Amino acid sequence: MTPAGQMLIPALVLLPLLWLLPGAVHGGGLALLLQFWLAALQPSLDPHLLLTALRGIGVTLAIALWSWFLSLLLGFAGGLLSSVAVSQRLWRCTWPALLIRRLLAFPRSLHELLWGLILLQLMGLQTGVAVLAIALPYGALVARVMADQLDALPLQPIEALSTAGAPAWAALFTAFLPPLWPQVLSYGGYRLECALRSATLLGVFGLGGIGADLRLSLQSLQFHEVWTSLWCLAVVMLLLEGTVRWLQRRWHQPLGSVGQRGLELLLLALLLVLLLIPSAQLMELRWQELFSGWHWPASLPLWDGAGWIQPWLPLIGTTLLLTLLSALLALAITPWVLLLLCPWRGCRPLLQLLGLLARLLPPPLTALLLLFVLKPGLLPAVLALGLHNAGILGRLLLEGLDAQDQRASEALRLAGAGPRRSLLVAGFNTVARSYLSFGAYRADVILRESVVVGLVGAGGLGVLLLESLSSFAWIEVVPVLVVYAALTLIGESAADAYRSRLLSGPLPLEGLNQAVRS
Repeated sequence: MTPAGQMLIPALVLLPLLWLLPGAVHGGGLALLLQFWLAALQPSLDPHLLLTALRGIGVTLAIALWSWFLSLLLGFAGGLLSSVAVSQRLWRCTWPALLIRRLLAFPRSLHELLWGLILLQLMGLQTGVAVLAIALPYGALVARVMADQLDALPLQPIEALSTAGAPAWAALFTAFLPPLWPQVLSYGGYRLECALRSATLLGVFGLGGIGADLRLSLQSLQFHEVWTSLWCLAVVMLLLEGTVRWLQRRWHQPLGSVGQRGLELLLLALLLVLLLIPSAQLMELRWQELFSGWHWPASLPLWDGAGWIQPWLPLIGTTLLLTLLSALLALAITPWVLLLLCPWRGCRPLLQLLGLLARLLPPPLTALLLLFVLKPGLLPAVLALGLHNAGILGRLLLEGLDAQDQRASEALRLAGAGPRRSLLVAGFNTVARSYLSFGAYRADVILRESVVVGLVGAGGLGVLLLESLSSFAWIEVVPVLVVYAALTLIGESAADAYRSRLLSGPLPLEGLNQAVRS
């Protein structure tokens, strides 16, 4: 089967979804849903509301910036310590790096929402909880990526420096950092985009920022206020994405002088410090109070038999079904919309706008909107996760199509081929393997995200975990966390194996940068 054909196969997921649709539709809130989308054309311009929205955006940005900064620090240290090449050079053995890799697998296996809910029980309601909730899993993920890239670098430069008598640490930094640094900065920029979306999501669950305003306005059906916050968030998101793309292009240009590049790094570091200080003041971040208010549960019954007796097979089966259907839907939407409705390049800006709206709305809010016309259950959860991730994958697909050589498409057009055939042959066949590898990564992310749509009655591990956390039932929380972490780590390994097989080798960092945006 051609690569383009493999891209179109996920659309088979529409068969079970269409089978579920008649029993899920109630249509009672169709007028409300229409009002919501019409309100996008008339957002509220009340000065007080605008100030509130701007403050919410500021808090969200502050949370994203601090969590991103801490995750880079944790990831840089964890990447060095978990790199096999670094461990071999420093300690002449590899077991310390392998042990640290295993330990870092747990924090990245849990979604940042789970970390936020857990830390909320331990530390109380503080904005610093959201910072730590994002920084911990992101730091472990950055450490994994950095360790993989360090191990993939050629060893000849460090061997030459060691032979010349250079100290181990000096040889490591001299040989590894120059080729790795531009890519790390580019990857770090994408993690900042992810941190912004995660900070918005945590706000939906009461951890501050624009997400809290969005949920309150939506629950009170104040749609004009919702769109005031959403359009403000869209402007910030577009500015951030544009800045990251500009920095990425600049850092992938041929290197200039060492002094010029060093000056740029110094200016970036100074700008970051200048932003971190007012950001901490804006969200009233006080580290001493954060950790002094720690309330550790009296006991964590890890091996209490009652907590481990759960209907694990149905819970795991529902979670995996939700993940599979959502991932296939996310993969299918953009290719089929392009092929059937928008094969011409001129209509792609409209598709980009729809993708922005899909990325803009956090999955829990999309699920709440779907409850206007659908009954609680699996279907609204699948649609919420599928649409959100389709916006992310669609952006990657459109960028890949725009970046490819257009001569093949032009040749097909001159030969008399229609726009759909040209897109299928010259477009999809070229980007299919990369797109499917990104889809495998998103399936791994969706498995973690399945917990965020528990509020619509989707079932699975996420619902049980949210209920246990809200009732402080630690006897149930710990077993579910262990099972959830094991499941996500197995999913991560399966996704990595599929990507490696699909690409006949490891995913390059440039591709991984794009795959891990959300």
